[in-house]
Amino acid sequence: MPLGTLEVLLVDAKGLDNNDFLADMDPYVLLTLRTQEKKSNVVSGQGSAPEWNETFVFTVSDDVSELHLKIMEKDNFSADDFVGEATISLEPIFTEGSIPPTAYNVVNQDKEYRGEIKVGLRFTPEREQNDGASGEYGRNDRPSGEYGRNDGPSGEYGGSEEGYGGWKQSSYTEE
Repeated sequence: MPLGTLEVLLVDAKGLDNNDFLADMDPYVLLTLRTQEKKSNVVSGQGSAPEWNETFVFTVSDDVSELHLKIMEKDNFSADDFVGEATISLEPIFTEGSIPPTAYNVVNQDKEYRGEIKVGLRFTPEREQNDGASGEYGRNDRPSGEYGRNDGPSGEYGGSEEGYGGWKQSSYTEE
């Protein structure tokens, strides 16, 4: 199983069941990758065609084969309502590296079609994160701390590389 970082771009949804009878629903999405769970913003008043345009980052560290998306409707005076869910197989992303925003079917508890959710995926294997590669998502392009660690030049933590367990270079020479 590949190890690395999975970046999920939650774009939008369409054709969702509006189960809020008094107004447009206020949907949000729970994204789950094995034991990691992230929650999107609540999109107020957009009804059955919400737009999020949010990015989430997950660490792929063990036997993970799918990403689960659960769409919920925010209620102020009662428990939030289940709208639908989608499951995305990650096998293609591990071989392709990235998949542009693609529509996935949303189903209800009875596995009946209830709309679509559009999601883009990008997988960065661990070896690419540590080899100094730069590029669209290379380590030098990331804002510091985006993935939970600082890959920038020494001194960004207020100390040298030696200060956090690494070493810059050896003065050893063989004669």
